[in-house]
Amino acid sequence: MKQTTEQFEDVHLHAASVPAWDQTYHQITPGLVRSSLQRIEGRRFQFFREHINQRLVQQGQAPRDRVCFALPLAVPGPTRMQGREADEHCVFVLKGGEDFMFHMPPGMDLLSITLDRESFARSLDASPWGRELQAWLRQPVIRVPRERLMRSRERLLALLGRFLPMADGDDEAPLECEMEQHLFEELTCLLADPAVDRRQKLPSSPGSFIVEKCHQMAVAEPRTPPSVLDLCQRLRISRRTVQSSFRAVTGTTPVNYIRSIRLNGVRRELLGSRADELTVGDAAGRWGFYHLSHFAADYQALFGELPSRTARAGRRQHALSS
Repeated sequence: MKQTTEQFEDVHLHAASVPAWDQTYHQITPGLVRSSLQRIEGRRFQFFREHINQRLVQQGQAPRDRVCFALPLAVPGPTRMQGREADEHCVFVLKGGEDFMFHMPPGMDLLSITLDRESFARSLDASPWGRELQAWLRQPVIRVPRERLMRSRERLLALLGRFLPMADGDDEAPLECEMEQHLFEELTCLLADPAVDRRQKLPSSPGSFIVEKCHQMAVAEPRTPPSVLDLCQRLRISRRTVQSSFRAVTGTTPVNYIRSIRLNGVRRELLGSRADELTVGDAAGRWGFYHLSHFAADYQALFGELPSRTARAGRRQHALSS
């Protein structure tokens, strides 16, 4: 069983430090990142807490053969999970291998748990509501009574605090089994609680659908990013609808959002390559930035440093070995 506590100043390095998740983090709000990741991992589970001070878009695919849950500890702004509005009284659910998009407000604090899918299904089947719960858990956002969710969060935080300081020892198997059993029991009891309304069904918002489609266009055509007019024409909607959708879902304008997605693309290119393999200009060109002075200013405004100061792969490796 592995236990780690890490601090980051870059969302891309943070995202890469969560094992088994095929995901990308996009920083949307400007400024230096301050984030933390506390993680306990066994052979059949992950249990981690992450806190990030900037607004993000998380996009990717959940680990296969797992069922994934997240319990927000703090939701300081508008949040969308799979297009559904969410708050601190919700539980998020992803099936193994499911594609996801999560709009996270600045200052989000989140507990996340992944469990072996087959084992969790057997655990649910043992409850009186097994079949009902299996069907209900196809929803990505579930509202839970405030007091009930608070009790679960308190017990999970206590569990994290108890197990995290334990250094890797010679005989980890009993600890790993104990942790896994606690996680199974807590989630099963929470979801099977009679106080939880299992008739609820939260619909996806049209605004979230519009933002997701625009996001996909920006990523699919990085060298020729779409304008607001392009978005309106392709989706057959008005400029006002595009603008209001982005404000509601992302907290910014479509122009700023798409620019941020592209700047994050450049940053990933730089972080993942050596300076002698890829120049800053070439990386910028791959994402449609051809005026380097304007690009550098936008990059610095978002990430708090010039692109020439971003730690390249070779430079990071040298720093780690020093």
